[in-house]
Amino acid sequence: MLKLVNLTKRYGQTLALDGFNLEVSPGERVVIMGPSGCGKSTAIRCINRLTEPDGGEIYFQGLSVLDMGHRELLDMRKRIGFVFQHFNLIHRLSALENVMFGLVMAGMDRRQAKEQAIEALAKVGLTGDLDKRPGELSGGQQQRVGIARALALDPVLMLWDEPTASLDPILVCEVLDVMEELVATTQTTMVIVTHEVAFARRAADRIVLMDKGKVVEEGPPDEVFTSPSSEVGRKYQRLLVA
Repeated sequence: MLKLVNLTKRYGQTLALDGFNLEVSPGERVVIMGPSGCGKSTAIRCINRLTEPDGGEIYFQGLSVLDMGHRELLDMRKRIGFVFQHFNLIHRLSALENVMFGLVMAGMDRRQAKEQAIEALAKVGLTGDLDKRPGELSGGQQQRVGIARALALDPVLMLWDEPTASLDPILVCEVLDVMEELVATTQTTMVIVTHEVAFARRAADRIVLMDKGKVVEEGPPDEVFTSPSSEVGRKYQRLLVA
């Protein structure tokens, strides 16, 4: 379904991606982990070209993403849900309107958009908060609106960019619970960037460890966390036994 080949990206003198490679099969749940600044978020943002790589290739469902024109790219993004770190909600709109917004902009009839938005918000436990604006919601609830917004598109691929990074530790669990429920109840392919080791161990089919812009180790969670071959893997292993 998804293939990233030898991606490179530089910000000034900083090399964020240094020959990054990744393949993801349909229905697979891949968790990307690594130290802050290793290139995780850059890699995931390159997939739908929120960030433009400097080199390499990206293929989604057999098509070259980097060769797509504007219209083709917009069509592809309708099939990919993206959950951001910082919610990116429109503060003057209600939770329901925030989820509807992308659907209506994509040309969907407002009645159908409302139905799909309500269904998506129900999946993340916000049926009773449809009319609340972001300022009336907790950080965890705002992130769940962001998740619903991505789900409403009925995507074939979900990308998660450290979805708990902006949350108070007390609120992290409610978002992780929603994520685990979605992993357990849907067949949607997912690529998840996170620092949450316990979640990754429970939810991932495969762990990909990054360091300095490239993959340094990958494999099933029990293998990577129990018998790591990389220094990054050994640091995560020490977290689990601490």
